[in-house]
Amino acid sequence: MTTFQLTINNGLAILTLDRGRSNAINHQMVKELITAIQTLENDTSVGGLIITGKPGFFSSGIDLIEAYEYNEDQSRALWTDFLSLQRSLVAFRKPMVAAISGHSPAGGCVLAICADYRVMAEGSFIIGLNEIPVGIIVPDSVATLYSFWLGQRRAYQYLMEGKLLKVNEALEVGLVDEVCPPESLLTTAERKIRTYMQLNTVTWSQSKLNLRHELINKLSADQSTALNHMLAQWWAPEVRKGLQMLIQNLKSKTTTA
Repeated sequence: MTTFQLTINNGLAILTLDRGRSNAINHQMVKELITAIQTLENDTSVGGLIITGKPGFFSSGIDLIEAYEYNEDQSRALWTDFLSLQRSLVAFRKPMVAAISGHSPAGGCVLAICADYRVMAEGSFIIGLNEIPVGIIVPDSVATLYSFWLGQRRAYQYLMEGKLLKVNEALEVGLVDEVCPPESLLTTAERKIRTYMQLNTVTWSQSKLNLRHELINKLSADQSTALNHMLAQWWAPEVRKGLQMLIQNLKSKTTTA
């Protein structure tokens, strides 16, 4: 069973995340998304990509309930591949718009900020990177990507406090580019991406890569040292204890939903 649905219409691919109620990201989803992005990159019939989720959730981020049970090798593979997915999305040559259909914290936010443009549904949703309060060290590549859109000062402050923004706050600071009613989310996203797709393909793609040159290089650099620090903290007893409490809370919400 795949973790997303993919449709292609008149050169536009729409990838809809489809895993559980909140589209929590596990290793299977990461690997499937990497393969899908590479395939779409090389498909000459595809001129652009919209990534979206379900009503109420774009993605809640890494599936902590599943990831908590991974052994050390599985944990390393998950985070290594997640950083590889981030790099593949950032370096995607074609236009990409994130149609953020609901909550998008942590890993969900990372997926969204890889896009060229972000449209978010109106509602009582949140978006942002809250890894630090959860006990997860923020990789340098993620901080670099966040800073690319928010500027270093604001990204630093938001990361250090694990700030989650409401929809209008995200629009105000430029984390999202446009807000619209949920029922017109895909229409709005398609209207935007087709303006990109109408431009000369070679000119648009090369300009995108030029503008993202430093960012792509940073994300392509060796991440092993940062990953080692991150994983060491992931397995620290106090962090495991905090994650266990968070997971119990998540499970109780799941059973009462």
